[in-house]
Amino acid sequence: MKYETKSEQETFALGEKIGNEAQPGDIYALLGDLGVGKTVFTKGFAKGLGIHEHVSSPTFTILQVYDEGRLPLYHFDVYRIGDPEEMDEIGYEDCFFGNGVSLVEWANLIEELMPAQTKWICIEKDLSKGFEFRTITIEEGR
Repeated sequence: MKYETKSEQETFALGEKIGNEAQPGDIYALLGDLGVGKTVFTKGFAKGLGIHEHVSSPTFTILQVYDEGRLPLYHFDVYRIGDPEEMDEIGYEDCFFGNGVSLVEWANLIEELMPAQTKWICIEKDLSKGFEFRTITIEEGR
């Protein structure tokens, strides 16, 4: 599926829609350059799960857990992972194969660890269509 958003609010709303549809055990890989809107999308996704606490990118902690919504959200940012084996240290399998929803920013860096049923979400800018314009492509499996 391919979506186009023309503002930060529309990117947030799409994240919220997808979060609202998320089921236990779902895993989402979130790809896109720095500043493309991954955190905005994630904030909307969290709202769709019923999470109202402040959501930020866990760049320095790698994993942030939000458990106040209808499902726990395991929000990973693996940008600083040097070796996929580092994921073992934070217990990623408990998150991926638990009862919550996992959302992994920069998942391409640990692609070999991502399960076959992962939903891949790629956010891209197109400055020729405006500063806020985004194309968001969602594919299941790779």
